[in-house]
Amino acid sequence: MPVPAVTLQTFQMQMRFDGLLGFPGGLVKPSEESLEAGLTRELQEEVGVPVAVTADDYVSSHLAPAPPCLITHFYTKKIEEAELIDIERAAVATAADHGLEVLGMVRVPLYTLRNGGGLPWFLSHSFISNSRAQLLEALQRLGLVPLRALEEAVRQADVRRADQDR
Repeated sequence: MPVPAVTLQTFQMQMRFDGLLGFPGGLVKPSEESLEAGLTRELQEEVGVPVAVTADDYVSSHLAPAPPCLITHFYTKKIEEAELIDIERAAVATAADHGLEVLGMVRVPLYTLRNGGGLPWFLSHSFISNSRAQLLEALQRLGLVPLRALEEAVRQADVRRADQDR
């Protein structure tokens, strides 16, 4: 009997220098480089390995809700598990921004534990700008978490955050 192949599904974020969760990236001057070239450059600086980003990896654009008013462009990249492991190692060992702009890479838990841990607790943390909304959009769009489970995780996270604010 053949053994079914298991695909590792994960989503990567980073802990930033200011203690907020976010995604790798940075400012791009459109007069000097394309969005994709700028993101590829930023990934090299922040994760320590070249990860080529193309227009096919584009997901969406949003106006950041707080000053400075920036338009953020969101991309996702599907990679193999071996490449993910290489990126995680390089992010610590060779990334120019490790320990400065980036404190470390973080895998997003794509599950909910019986006690409400996992994704709901992760979503209750603090995110930079609209990174939380981008994460939720990507998880839904890529089908990494079933919609009903994602909605419940958001509900639990919002309750937890409200409790923390009291």
